[in-house]
Amino acid sequence: MNNTVKSPWQTVCKLSELPPGLFLEFRIHQPDRDPDTIPLTGFAFLQDGNPAAYVNQCPHLGVELNWMPGRFMDTDNLFIQCSTHGALFKPGTGECITGPCQGEYLTALDVRVEEGQVQIRFPD
Repeated sequence: MNNTVKSPWQTVCKLSELPPGLFLEFRIHQPDRDPDTIPLTGFAFLQDGNPAAYVNQCPHLGVELNWMPGRFMDTDNLFIQCSTHGALFKPGTGECITGPCQGEYLTALDVRVEEGQVQIRFPD
């Protein structure tokens, strides 16, 4: 018998607030997290017209990826880039293709759209 409780869905924005090319940052609500720890954040964006979201944390050192608010892409606007070590991640899969965490993945969040609202949760 599985007694694990799924993470609740969290609304992060209206779908209309997520135009192509825009990255929206948000705080991930975690009620069981120690209040003295640094808040966990995520980011959402459109990937091939559909919302996608990841935890804003590089698998190498756990640092946030963006170098400025909402700035996650490399200069060619092809890959998500870690501002600390320059690691590059495929937006569609979160796979690191170059850098100190090559072969590792960003933590993807489950995403759904309910009544025009983009919602996220940690996957099972």
